Amino acid sequence: MTNSDRLRAWYSEVWEKGNTDAIDHFFAPDTMAEGLIPEMQVGADDFRDLVMAFRHVLGDITVELPKIIENGDWVSGILHVRTFRADNGAPLEVTGQVMARFKGDKMVEAYNQFDFVSFFEQLGQFPQDTLPVCMTGQRLDWAG
Repeated sequence: MTNSDRLRAWYSEVWEKGNTDAIDHFFAPDTMAEGLIPEMQVGADDFRDLVMAFRHVLGDITVELPKIIENGDWVSGILHVRTFRADNGAPLEVTGQVMARFKGDKMVEAYNQFDFVSFFEQLGQFPQDTLPVCMTGQRLDWAG
């Protein structure tokens, strides 16, 4: 099995199937992923919570990796996530990227980027066009 195969299996088993018990199969015990939550590293237990939180607000999740580059122990991929809102069935699509280093069959380093702005816009938690509005210098205001 290649590292690309392992990365695809990670998304299939953990994210698509929701099998949080499989996290320990893919993650070395001391692995900490970076980039998902600013200024916070995410370990195996955190991923269990994160997967369950996503699955609480989303329907079935499909993760495609249309582009993958593998170089030695490292693999990098572009993510295309398709799902729908659990509350109203509206389709939801978001992109991201991952870089991971494997040692044997376990992930020992991971760096992630996920378009949370688009994700939360589609969930209705951010206003539409959040990024363009913020780029004008305007502030989002939740006071009400």
